[in-house]
Amino acid sequence: MPDHDQPQTPPPSDDTPSQQGRGRERRRWPRADADWAISLALPEGEYRARVRDVSRAGVCFFIDRAIPVMTAMRIDLELPVEEGKRFITGGGVVVRCEKISARLDHYEIALFLNDIAGPDQEALEAYVGGRAGGGDPQLRSQTAD
Repeated sequence: MPDHDQPQTPPPSDDTPSQQGRGRERRRWPRADADWAISLALPEGEYRARVRDVSRAGVCFFIDRAIPVMTAMRIDLELPVEEGKRFITGGGVVVRCEKISARLDHYEIALFLNDIAGPDQEALEAYVGGRAGGGDPQLRSQTAD
């Protein structure tokens, strides 16, 4: 039997501070699905990985090893463009590393591109916008930022 003399706590709403920001897309730039190789130069050696998606400011890829957050690396990739392929090189920092398989050592790595030439950023943005090679890439997400 409820005690009517005690104040009742309302159920939490989506406006409560603990809920703010959850489920909201935080990416500033739109991204597009991708499926090509990327070369990584890490402090311990060179590796190849598979790109999942790209944006003007980042690359998400799959690899068979964990890479700690804040690890800096150099990247090389061949971006499909109308003229064929554009060779893009730059540097980035790991901002997310998630294991994607409980049984295998496979990881999804999100890399923020903090050292990339302006024309290469523009080429990535054109790819995401569907203005470059192979038709319209599938857009994954975007915020109003």
